[in-house]
Amino acid sequence: MPCAVAAASNGHRKSTKVIIFIVIPFFGLLFLFIMIGSILILCQKNRTRKSESIEAQLGEFFTLWGYNGRILYENIIEATEDFSSNNCIGSGGYGTVYKAALPIGEVVAVKKLHQSEDSMTSNNLKDFESEIHALSEIRHRNIVKLYGFCSHPKNSFLVYEFVERGSLRKVLSNKDEAMELDWEKRLKVVKGVANALSYMHHDHSLPIIHRDISSNNVLLDLDYEAHVSDFGTARLLKTDFSNWTSLAGTFGYIAPELAYTMKVDERCDVYSFGVLTMEILMGRYPGDLISCLPSSSSTSPSTSTSIPNDNQLILLKDVIDQHLSPPMRQVAKDVVSTTKLAFACLNGSPQLRPTMRQVAQALTRQSLPLLNPFSIIKLGELWDLEVYSG
Repeated sequence: MPCAVAAASNGHRKSTKVIIFIVIPFFGLLFLFIMIGSILILCQKNRTRKSESIEAQLGEFFTLWGYNGRILYENIIEATEDFSSNNCIGSGGYGTVYKAALPIGEVVAVKKLHQSEDSMTSNNLKDFESEIHALSEIRHRNIVKLYGFCSHPKNSFLVYEFVERGSLRKVLSNKDEAMELDWEKRLKVVKGVANALSYMHHDHSLPIIHRDISSNNVLLDLDYEAHVSDFGTARLLKTDFSNWTSLAGTFGYIAPELAYTMKVDERCDVYSFGVLTMEILMGRYPGDLISCLPSSSSTSPSTSTSIPNDNQLILLKDVIDQHLSPPMRQVAKDVVSTTKLAFACLNGSPQLRPTMRQVAQALTRQSLPLLNPFSIIKLGELWDLEVYSG
């Protein structure tokens, strides 16, 4: 019998070992599956929350169209072929611009920002979005409409109305398009930009300085109406564009006093407008002409300065765009008065520059009769420091 008892005991031990070998791995695997399942559920919840957060951001910013933000984001990605170069229509200091035709029937310009949200100069994204939302409420015929801002983690971009002819710089740099932009149309563009700046400086509830007026930031529609773009965004965004200064604006358009004051105000926009106006009249960047004008280093409210003698005798007709026929009659008067206004805006002393309201008002008035035939008017006759002093 002891042998039988020993055999039974051995059998019991063996069955116990078998149970242990089966149960422990089973519960171990079960625990592992539970842990993995819990981790997957938590990850899915985090992804869902992140997606909902993104969708909420987009939805809030695209409510102007009453359109689902996430769907609109996907439509923009599809319309631009994930920002393919085939759909690129321009680039600048803040980003690259793409044309996007949306299923809702709206054609928009999408500016994909060079910088990520983290590098924006606003204290945080919420403040940035708040200011962008305020800018999106601006309505003026000569200011490009800003529809909204997308803060998706992969892409950050601004959505604007699409302006058909593109930038003024593009038009002026194309001989055929530049010739189509005759004197009447050019004067119309000057007035449009002046009206936009006057509105933002003096009539908007919160005055805004553009900081980067240039021919690249003036867009033309099919009727050659000017639309100023990027209003307000120069202050909000950093730039990585080589043609941009660390002060404010594009090289060649910034006011000379910024080199030593570092203070940006409305008069800086006025100076940039003067450069732009001469560029429109000359058909090219007026660097050589500007270099012969009195600079801020030699100009102050108490000193009388004029164009150097060797440049005073240059004829206006030889300075303006030679691709166009000389202006006649009323148009000639308007070209002269507009040139005189541009020179006033280019005054080296900020205190002597007109305000944009004064400029806009002057451009709407009937030009005075010319004292001399247009063909013999000299640059020296158009520089008058006293016109807007005080």
